[in-house]
Amino acid sequence: MKDELTELVPSLRKFAYSLTGNMHDADDLLQNTLERLLSKPLPEQVTLMAWAFRVCRNCWIDEYRAKKVRTNATDALSYETQSANSNTDLDDAVTQTITLKQVSSAMDELPCEQRETLSLVAVQGMSYADASEVLQVPTGTIMSRLARARAKISNLLNGQNEVLS
Repeated sequence: MKDELTELVPSLRKFAYSLTGNMHDADDLLQNTLERLLSKPLPEQVTLMAWAFRVCRNCWIDEYRAKKVRTNATDALSYETQSANSNTDLDDAVTQTITLKQVSSAMDELPCEQRETLSLVAVQGMSYADASEVLQVPTGTIMSRLARARAKISNLLNGQNEVLS
């Protein structure tokens, strides 16, 4: 199991980053996920990959809720700082096409369910069935969330490009 888990670490780290939007928080989330995975046995009839991503997602939800309760004031200040930085990035982007920052920013605008789904399918390359197993929702829900996420990102990016033109 440890060898399989070692192979999953890069994918779990990318997923953690897509959830947190911050590499330091992603590394903390990855560490918490690995601790939980190694401290509890794998449930029967569940693949390690699906279980690992599910544990990562659940750790993030737990941390997000706890952090939200503890740091409402800090989050507001952080949001103001991010908004100021986004304006600077827009000035630089006038001469460029869609950048990774723009895509990341657009992903941050997505509801949590859509961001998770898009991350698993588009970033991690999971099949709809695997993403369905990780998120514990029907495959049709995965397809619907993915379609809505892609449409919203497209609209957000097209809106940014119109502003830049």
